[in-house]
Amino acid sequence: MALISNGTTIFDNGSMASGFGGDLIFISKATASASASIEFTSGIDSTYKEYVFYFVNLHRSANTFFAFNMSTDGGSNYNVAKTTTFFDAYHNENGADSALQYISGWDLAQGTGFQRLANGASGNSDESTSGYLHLFNPSSSTYVKHFIARSNSNNSPYSEDYYVAGYGNTTSPVNAIKFQMESGNIDAGEILLFGVN
Repeated sequence: MALISNGTTIFDNGSMASGFGGDLIFISKATASASASIEFTSGIDSTYKEYVFYFVNLHRSANTFFAFNMSTDGGSNYNVAKTTTFFDAYHNENGADSALQYISGWDLAQGTGFQRLANGASGNSDESTSGYLHLFNPSSSTYVKHFIARSNSNNSPYSEDYYVAGYGNTTSPVNAIKFQMESGNIDAGEILLFGVN
């Protein structure tokens, strides 16, 4: 598997292929700066069967949830019905408190609202969230739109590991994605979009 930017291979390692079906092709990057949301309204089309969004050191203004939604009309509306599942593992820095749990209140059953991807780091200066969202065949006009996501937040004094999966229940092509906090801003960090060749 190779990481390719503008047609030039910048990293090649066969071991990377275990997580994805082929080469990662860089499409675009958004950098947050007190941003209410981050939208990707171009670059998601029939060029690739899979798309991966990497979010790196997202820092929020308040203790809140990081979430996303899908659009079938280029970002005019983010309201795709989704059925999802959400579970997490957490561990306290002092080793005294840990768990692995399914959280039914954080999933959706044909809900059109934003799907939570991670519980919020509290906004302390050293706290952030990093992870990925993997979207499968968004341009299909036959199948629903499957996705999986995984992320980690250092939510003092905890490390919290989140697993989210589900599908957008639409056979219309999904062509835009929006990320936001449930309240407050994304103060810093980056989200990168790759196609899987």
